Amino acid sequence: MMKLYNTLTREKEIFEPITDNHVRMYVCGITVYDFCHIGHARSSIVFDVIRRYLLYKGYKVTIVKNFTDIDDKIINRSNELNIDYKELAGKFIKEHDIDMEGLNIMKPDYEPKATDYIDGMIDLCKKLIVKGYAYEVDGDVYYRVSRFKGYGKLSHRNTDDLLAGARVEINDIKENPLDFALWKKSKENEPSWESPWGYGRPGWHIECSVMSTKILGMPFDIHGGGKDLIFPHHENEIAQSEASEDKYFAKYWLHNGFVNINKEKMSKSLGNFFSIRDIASEFSYEVIRFFLLTSHYRGTLDFSISKLIEAENALGRIYTLMDEIAHYSPSESNNKTMTDEIDMVTKDFTKNFNNAMDDDFSTPIAISVFFDYVKKINIYMAKKPNNDNFESLKKNFYNIIEIIRKTLGLINMTAEEWFDRNLDIKENELIALINKRNNARQSKDFKKADEIRNKLKMLGIELIDTLNGTRYRTKKLHKDLDAGAGI
Repeated sequence: MMKLYNTLTREKEIFEPITDNHVRMYVCGITVYDFCHIGHARSSIVFDVIRRYLLYKGYKVTIVKNFTDIDDKIINRSNELNIDYKELAGKFIKEHDIDMEGLNIMKPDYEPKATDYIDGMIDLCKKLIVKGYAYEVDGDVYYRVSRFKGYGKLSHRNTDDLLAGARVEINDIKENPLDFALWKKSKENEPSWESPWGYGRPGWHIECSVMSTKILGMPFDIHGGGKDLIFPHHENEIAQSEASEDKYFAKYWLHNGFVNINKEKMSKSLGNFFSIRDIASEFSYEVIRFFLLTSHYRGTLDFSISKLIEAENALGRIYTLMDEIAHYSPSESNNKTMTDEIDMVTKDFTKNFNNAMDDDFSTPIAISVFFDYVKKINIYMAKKPNNDNFESLKKNFYNIIEIIRKTLGLINMTAEEWFDRNLDIKENELIALINKRNNARQSKDFKKADEIRNKLKMLGIELIDTLNGTRYRTKKLHKDLDAGAGI
């Protein structure tokens, strides 16, 4: 039985899709005017894992994730760079796709752009005006918040309190300070579209109401995004959509927590802003993904370089075990049967892993269950299993790895790919040094052999002598970075 935390009710609820086995899901995407940052990575990974786990549980999933390709930030940035807003948005959609592929995010079923749904936004404005939920003033269209009785139900805010805290501007053309723009009259040299109220462009909130319902219908199962979107964005989406159709908008509302940098909120103004691309150049996309899943998606996550290093080391333990399994020669001297034990440990993993993920997608507990399983497999490997035991161990282990790949989107490399990814020396040069070192050992010139080993160690390369010859593993030597200074 799967439960998830619904922001709307502030409770964990049993998950029951609206339509049989089909889950329809909308996730608010990015505004495409710059490279994606670590906060975008967290939201993308969180909802990717939710989608993956629903698929793993046997549901059909349709997911929509939008691009906001017109707003003030895009207009300002395109003016700064003296390029068309479409060119700017197109560039950063491509950069976004590079990062998402690197993070192993499954491509959404639909990736609508706001500018492709302008007609639908105009129609929604007209409908809300006719029903008395919106009004036009000099080319602008505003939503009449006082008309919608359920306003504040998602963020659990009282409209009287909101009104008391609102900043009332002098000569404000709005009826109420809480009213928000559905349609904005265009300024000089701004992108604009023809409408019944003159040339203009949509407000931010109306985009997602139109894109989600046009593609998924209404109501749909899950609406997701970051906690910063609860108010006003998602609150306004509910007001627009439910006033228009006289029925509820989405059944479950899921929100991921904020990212702090060294215990301070991530912000460009504080100089602690990290792009995904910058981090991936120093670590790897898989390390980023793993690190972001070690905290529960609803909690605040404290980002730091030291925690990324810890995450990399933890992943390294998995790949080390994979490497050892790949190169293991079974020992026939051990006749003790361990297959039943190995099967039981694997069954326990599956039960405990599913329990963790069924409980509001608790990836930290699921990962802990996985590492506990890895620890037990390491213990069995240390017992030097015979051929039958080893075949059982290997089969069970790789079945579990496949579950981790399908649900968490992790462990997608071979051991060789993991250890070769940071090779800072040409492979032929490395092999030549290894051969030189082995020749020195055979000649009992241990001083020279140690010099070569230490030289490679300084490059982050560890040599491992086995019965089948000398192998190597790499471990990147990261820069000594000041906290919050960037990468």
